[in-house]
Amino acid sequence: MNTEKDFAPLTSNIVRALNDKLYEKRKVAALEIEKLVREFVAQNNIGQIKHVIQILSQEFALSQHPHSRKGGLIGLAACSIALGKDSGLYLKELIEPVLTCFNDADSRLRYYACEALYNIVKVARGSVLPHFNVLFNGLSKLAADPDPNVKSGSELLDRLLKDIVTESSIFDLVAFVPLLRERIYSNNQYARQFIISWILVLECVPDINLLDYLPEILDGLFQILGDNSREIRKMCETVLVEFLKEIKKNPSSVKFAEMANILVIHCQASDDLIQLTAMTWMREFIQLAGRVMLPYSSGILTAVLPCLSYDDRKKSIKEVANVCNQTLMKLIMPEDDGDNIRQITLQQLDGAADESFSSRKNSSDQSNTSQDLNTSNTGITIDRSQEALDLDGIVLVLDRHLHDTVTGMMTRIAVLKWLYHLYIKTPRKMFRHTDSLFPMLLKTLSDESDEVILKDLEVLAEIASSPAGQTEGQDSYESISTQSNQSELHIPVSASTPLSSSRPRTLECSPSTPTMNSYFFKFMINLLKQFNSEKRLLEIRGAFIIRQLCLLLNAENIFHSMAEILHREEDLKFASTMVQTLNSILLTSTELFQLRNQLKDLRTTESCNLFCGLYRSWCHNPVATVSLCFLTQNYKHAYELIQKFGDLEVTIDFLTEVDKLVQLIECPIFTYLRLQLLDVENNPYLIKALYGLLMLLPQSKAFQLLSHRLQCVPNPELMRTTFPLHHVQLLQPEMAGRASRPLLMLFLNWVIRGARPSEKPTTPNKQVPSEIDYSELLQHFEKVQNKHLEIRHRRAGRNDQLERKHPRDTETAYCL
Repeated sequence: MNTEKDFAPLTSNIVRALNDKLYEKRKVAALEIEKLVREFVAQNNIGQIKHVIQILSQEFALSQHPHSRKGGLIGLAACSIALGKDSGLYLKELIEPVLTCFNDADSRLRYYACEALYNIVKVARGSVLPHFNVLFNGLSKLAADPDPNVKSGSELLDRLLKDIVTESSIFDLVAFVPLLRERIYSNNQYARQFIISWILVLECVPDINLLDYLPEILDGLFQILGDNSREIRKMCETVLVEFLKEIKKNPSSVKFAEMANILVIHCQASDDLIQLTAMTWMREFIQLAGRVMLPYSSGILTAVLPCLSYDDRKKSIKEVANVCNQTLMKLIMPEDDGDNIRQITLQQLDGAADESFSSRKNSSDQSNTSQDLNTSNTGITIDRSQEALDLDGIVLVLDRHLHDTVTGMMTRIAVLKWLYHLYIKTPRKMFRHTDSLFPMLLKTLSDESDEVILKDLEVLAEIASSPAGQTEGQDSYESISTQSNQSELHIPVSASTPLSSSRPRTLECSPSTPTMNSYFFKFMINLLKQFNSEKRLLEIRGAFIIRQLCLLLNAENIFHSMAEILHREEDLKFASTMVQTLNSILLTSTELFQLRNQLKDLRTTESCNLFCGLYRSWCHNPVATVSLCFLTQNYKHAYELIQKFGDLEVTIDFLTEVDKLVQLIECPIFTYLRLQLLDVENNPYLIKALYGLLMLLPQSKAFQLLSHRLQCVPNPELMRTTFPLHHVQLLQPEMAGRASRPLLMLFLNWVIRGARPSEKPTTPNKQVPSEIDYSELLQHFEKVQNKHLEIRHRRAGRNDQLERKHPRDTETAYCL
């Protein structure tokens, strides 16, 4: 530096000492400057004071020479000390050159700059707050300084500045938050520690409400929570805990909506601590803000649903996520369906709803209404226009999770619970999405988990029975047939068929139950198609699925509609297999007890129509048709059918089904049939039919079982209520041997009762409904079986001549 240059009012000795490399000499010069400035203060010579500061700043602190910069820094600190409380008038001129030296390459110089600024701030105290942002910015850089001395000096300055902010009531938080938001994304550990320490300080100051600006820094806090340093993570966790406590105390001043998406992002973090903390915040937000969170439901579900399938290693996250999921579900109300039309509609349609549908609907409404969150208790002022349910977004998220093959079981169950809940609460809006959801819901029936299938069936049952799913202006069967190429079974359409003539034009349902909507018959068709395409599903889960549907929906309607579809099914092999499955369910399932009772006594037109409807499709399977006749006590027709079996191709599968039927006859389901064997005279065709089955069977266990049963059928002569005269002759003394003792006892019993001469029994026969044309049914059976025979031989390449398989060969194969 040119020492000859005029630095007045600084003397040449002061200038020389400021440029010296020795600290002691620079310190002496600083004392001289302090004395000089005090004189100017006493004289109120503002011009000279500014001139001294300018010289120290421009000629020394910003000099190219390192020793000069050091001298300038100590000189500026001396000026501040001399100015005392008046230093606030010159803070900008004092601080700016010192902050510039924070960026110096020399660590010693950065340390001296930190020391100088400490002295300046210590003197000015609260007057430095208008310059807080530039001071904070400079300190944030020094906090990450690699030199330990510089870092130590910055910590002293930092503590001083924190004390000043804590004591002051004029801190400009609005101006500071943008800088805080910028610096909070630093990746340096020390800078992060510096930021967290300041947030803790500001949070503890009563006059500073940092909660209003939490949306500005919340994302950065979660970023810092993932730091590698355990100490920093602990500090950040402490800050977040404090913020959450304040949110619980003052929910009315919290900007929940502005922070919702931030939490959604971090609820999906790979770091367990971040995810657990964010999920905990989300739980509190949903509970405190209530319906304010509804517009963000799709994002929340995106984050929450995968967590429900976590294992025990992330048990805490899973538990909190489950609470979030349940609480969010309770926020959805019937009002979200649009307007009050839904309530009126449900009242009008309540009389038409079946019992199972009504009970499920009422129980769900009661349980959820009692648990709806009332946000008025928290004092939150809610803008109703901001509570709109993002139903489209929710459905999109749920559908995506159903399609995802890696989705966990508990997540799939939660998704299906959501869909069921939405169909209960917002049916009109949900039915806009049914066409897109329906294929995936059907596909979910192939899931490996029984729980998933049960929930899926609940959703499908709700879709099929909800009044909101009714359509008008289109015939049910016509509406289905137009889409047969896309997703339905191949069913030929005939204008004369009972299907199109008997069904109401406003409902796509089976005629027997008018409560099903336009999706019910579509559901039945697609379900059968899926069974046809996935034979393993039918084999393993078919009975389970149909039984559960019979609990959720009307069993009569399910069997009636499936019978209609199978009656026109072109794949005869599948139709036979499906009829066999349905018949087994009908005869053995406890869920179908009422339906079996309805079919036992064909006394009403409805029961007769049901029998005829089932019979026409049951004809695809001869043994199932006979068992249906046994169930409905049509023993004469069963005998006529068995006589026709002689014209059928007897295969191993056929004999196996006869074997199973014999086993069923011994089950509790057919107890009434076995008891009717006691009334031989009134049930001759029952005995003939059973003997017909016996003659069909080879010498097997089933043959022996049925043979033993028929041996127990009593002699009709012994079962009469009168005693025949020719039996009296057998009781003469010369014939009263050991063999006649039973007759003697019977005769004595007859005498004691005061029997009259032998008469014909008068027990009335079972009345056969006149509307059932059994000859027409038998012709239909022959027609269907001829089709089956033709198809089998065509497949086997025997179109020229139909050869009947030798019974002995079949018997031998069956026995083997």
